[in-house]
Amino acid sequence: MKILLTFIWLIYMYYVTKDSLHMLQQNLYDDDFRYFKWINKNFTKIMLSFTLAQLFLIFFILYVKKGIVIDILFLIIYLLLIIRSFGISYKIVVKKHLVVTARIKRLLLTIFVLISLMIFFGLKLNINYYIILSFIGYFMYYISLIAVKVNIPIEKCVFLKFKRKAMNKLKNMPNLEVVGITGSYGKTSSKNILNEILNVKYNTIPTPKNLNTPYGLIMTINNNLDKFDEIFIAEMGAYKIGEIKELCDLVHPKYGILTRIGKAHMELFGSQENIQKGKFELIESLPSDGVGILNSDDPLQVNYNLKNKVKILWIGIDNDADYRATNIKIKNTGTSFDLLIKGDKTKYSFETKLLGYANIYNILASIALGHYLKIDINKLQRAVKSVKPVEHRLEIKKSNDIYYIDDAYNSNPVGASMALDVLNMMPGKKMVVTPGMIELGSIQDEENMKFGEHIAEVADEVILIGREQTKAIYTGLKSKNYSDKHIYILEEVIDAFPLVNKLKEKETYVLLENDLPDLFR
Repeated sequence: MKILLTFIWLIYMYYVTKDSLHMLQQNLYDDDFRYFKWINKNFTKIMLSFTLAQLFLIFFILYVKKGIVIDILFLIIYLLLIIRSFGISYKIVVKKHLVVTARIKRLLLTIFVLISLMIFFGLKLNINYYIILSFIGYFMYYISLIAVKVNIPIEKCVFLKFKRKAMNKLKNMPNLEVVGITGSYGKTSSKNILNEILNVKYNTIPTPKNLNTPYGLIMTINNNLDKFDEIFIAEMGAYKIGEIKELCDLVHPKYGILTRIGKAHMELFGSQENIQKGKFELIESLPSDGVGILNSDDPLQVNYNLKNKVKILWIGIDNDADYRATNIKIKNTGTSFDLLIKGDKTKYSFETKLLGYANIYNILASIALGHYLKIDINKLQRAVKSVKPVEHRLEIKKSNDIYYIDDAYNSNPVGASMALDVLNMMPGKKMVVTPGMIELGSIQDEENMKFGEHIAEVADEVILIGREQTKAIYTGLKSKNYSDKHIYILEEVIDAFPLVNKLKEKETYVLLENDLPDLFR
């Protein structure tokens, strides 16, 4: 019987260990206590039901002490927990799955050792076997955290080994030029757009997906970069001052693109000023013969006192710029605009499948650098027309008679506002599905309330995901006298799609605007 019950327990442990590792990976392996904060924020959902079950089980173990009763009770409790875990894993919409990297494998080995030691010493101390298993199951999220801390020396050694390898590889490629891209949002979209545009003339290699950390850049250099590559496009992410500088010291960019400076990750940076300084580390790391591309419509870029004399190319829509987009027209099949280049009297027409002003800024930055690198305008026009949408970033998808505007990767105040502007330009019925914005620190409620006010001006129906998470959005909606008849509050993203189908009309546009649901549940 004990073997059967241990097997049942192991099935449950599979789910909880996988989930804990998934959350560790998404929370950068507890960098700046991100994973620990996630546990505390989700404590009730991930721990409460198990707490009650375990207390009930321990009561019977300590006071009833009848073997068969304990066996049956243990079996029932863990079968119920397995069913619950399976149900949660089925319902959660995951956009970034757990990637079983070498680091995850090392963590799994450490977790196995920790659990084995706990069972061994628990039995040595004559603690009931079922209590030991229950204790391990209950604290699994914390055991994974302990494993991360235990592995810190190992991970530092691994990191330094691969960092040296990457730096040596770059030294042996003196003709390789590097473009760094950073900003509060739009980094991955800008990187992909730039890669497609520069690729018409140069052999380019971008960091894959959203690998924008030191690990991500090192992995790309060591595994993907080869002697035929001419331009390396490095996406650079940061959560605090100094991290962009660290990435620049690694890859030494000659060109830098700063997308927009917003309020994303305000909780981690601490202030808007820190975000501004952190992002400008890229431009201030460029050599004297380098080029920085900045946005003239972003006050935090225009008003910044740059500490080096690197050449700057300005892009913009509303204000004067070296490369400016005018006559912008957006429809459900894409966007068109005219390009004005300072010093050139010709007006150039561009078309793209991408939606929204945010993508026009991204395209302008790529055009500016491409033009500086001597790519003909006609080639730039063809390249822009062929650029493909980036997954989950204002990506339009049609399902039957419903158009989904998928902006579900990472929400921030400016990006969310631009996404609503895109929705507002569409014909037919308009819906918004959102759990709101996270990681905005003390301004999170204020920004979500503004978001709700803007939604009220655009959407015919609003589906909010998570009652607690979306209170501020609801407040914003009600401040604009938005009717409760058109507000729906659900707990899981997956439940929104049947409701959308129920509420749809002949032509319906649905904006999916949210941060990763995995992180807030």
